[in-house]
Amino acid sequence: MHDDAFNLAMLILRVGLGFVFLAHGLKHARGREKTTNWFAGLGFKQAPMQWLLSTATEIGAGLLLILGLVNSLAAAGVVGIMAVAFWTVHRRAGFFITAFMKEGIEVEGWEYVFSLAFTATALAIAGPGDWSLDYQLGLDDKLDAWIGVIFVAGAVALSALQLAAFWRPGERAAAG
Repeated sequence: MHDDAFNLAMLILRVGLGFVFLAHGLKHARGREKTTNWFAGLGFKQAPMQWLLSTATEIGAGLLLILGLVNSLAAAGVVGIMAVAFWTVHRRAGFFITAFMKEGIEVEGWEYVFSLAFTATALAIAGPGDWSLDYQLGLDDKLDAWIGVIFVAGAVALSALQLAAFWRPGERAAAG
């Protein structure tokens, strides 16, 4: 059992990160065509599928983090999304998020995706705290610590597979 300060900290981290991902997912859900075209413009094959899976992961991870349900799996979903975002969009722009124009496109550094991914990694390892559905269901001690590390590593591996299978930088894919 954790003390109240730890539980409050985990609740704040989960709800904050969950809200960010839920908001992004809902934005992408409402902007299906725009987001699908954006994926295609990045060079993703099967852009409509990329939209669907990305949007579902953002909404699902956001809701699960807020509830503290399968916390480590939800946090791993955040890491996976951020790994793809880092590799495809942000890594060449440098560290700082401050946007600038490059070849007529606004680019941002990887500071933001790094912060979200490392926050999610810490949540996967530390667990959701006692003020979570995982705790109420007796899952909190079964899914944190090294299991959280395994989930996060798995998410990074799945992100690499996604990029290998679907991302062709320099090619504008059809949005479908």
